[in-house]
Amino acid sequence: MENLLSLSFDYLSSFDGVKIRKGLRQLEGLLAQLCLSRTTTAAERRRSVAPDGVAKPGLKDLASLSGDPAFREFFKLQEGFEWNVAIRLISCLERLLGKGSNGQNDLLLVSTLDLLRGVLLIHPPSRSLFARDIYMNLLLDLLDPSSCPAVQSSAVLTLVTALLEQPNITRCFENLDGLLTVTSLFKNRGTSREVKLKLVEFLYFYLMPETPYAGRNGTAENDDLRRSPSKASRLGSGERSKREAEEGTRSTDEKQRLLGRYLNNVQDLVDDLKETAPFGASFR
Repeated sequence: MENLLSLSFDYLSSFDGVKIRKGLRQLEGLLAQLCLSRTTTAAERRRSVAPDGVAKPGLKDLASLSGDPAFREFFKLQEGFEWNVAIRLISCLERLLGKGSNGQNDLLLVSTLDLLRGVLLIHPPSRSLFARDIYMNLLLDLLDPSSCPAVQSSAVLTLVTALLEQPNITRCFENLDGLLTVTSLFKNRGTSREVKLKLVEFLYFYLMPETPYAGRNGTAENDDLRRSPSKASRLGSGERSKREAEEGTRSTDEKQRLLGRYLNNVQDLVDDLKETAPFGASFR
């Protein structure tokens, strides 16, 4: 796996669009192997065949991923800087953004953002990269009105993934005038309808009650502390860490007041959100 990652990283570090695309495809292939199950029985193979006769691989659920040896190896590699995929994709985004907007470059930006979202979902600790101003600003730069709609839409989705269960990163987003960036793009007359819909979805997401990431089944941190006494001495008890994380959260009412500085009728969004209560969210 290290050899494949090393080769992919070499391609991603290039300024040649063809090589970058090749590196993205190699990483996509690796993630697909990790996340797609192999059909073994005749019944499973029959169920995996689509109506058009083309076989489609099944998706592994998150619970089964954690028990897969290949996935566990990949996850472990992501804990170190050398093999972390997210940081390489972010560096690739920086280089692509510096090349300006054109058809081929925009396609590479979208592909890189799509892959980055996948990595952030299967390795949540990598989201912590966006607690750094420089990386959060990179996502906000992609929401510039001059960016093409496909890049803007993909950047909004990536922003959601980066903020998911990460209150500290949400505070970074707010401190860097992320709300101003999002609402300005929404109010811009040149913004496409599709992008505006994505931005409204983002605002609904932003206004939801915050829940700090608790790891696998909400006990990953405690499990790690039990396995590593040295880590326990550095971080303290799991209860203290949980309390500190919760102290960094904001309620829906607090975020409503912040958003109200840049957008009218925020109360309508909140009322709609409370009525629908997506994902069983409870509002406070």
